[in-house]
Amino acid sequence: MNQIIIQTEPFDLAAIQEELRRENPAIGALVTFLGQMRDINEGDRVTTMTLEHYPGMTEKALQAIVDEANERWQLMGIRVVHRVGPLQPLDPIVLVAVASAHRGEAFQACEFVIDYLKTRAPFWKKEQTPEGDRWVDARHTDDQAEQRWRR
Repeated sequence: MNQIIIQTEPFDLAAIQEELRRENPAIGALVTFLGQMRDINEGDRVTTMTLEHYPGMTEKALQAIVDEANERWQLMGIRVVHRVGPLQPLDPIVLVAVASAHRGEAFQACEFVIDYLKTRAPFWKKEQTPEGDRWVDARHTDDQAEQRWRR
């Protein structure tokens, strides 16, 4: 089963993995990606980050990414959990968990989902630094990562 959750509160990585793992005894691989907030970006110290999104539109964009992953690989479940609101360094931001019969498909699909999420999902980041607040621009490296999945 697939599940997409946008929330302000922290999530329990182990509980999400365990729930997905136990859904189907045919699962042979579970691959997860956890993205967390760093305390530095572009050489500057970051004290807090605020993530914003458009409710409804964000979930639709994430669902389209999950649907495409399921079209490309034989998967047995995907979880995407993304936080919004204020975050501190070391706070988990995003979790992508992918289950399949074999590790190759799980690894590829997990990487695909996070690469597309970084470029196609409507999230906006505002960092608070000692020098002031700033919006974070999209990274060229994220665009390059997404390009390799284009058919």
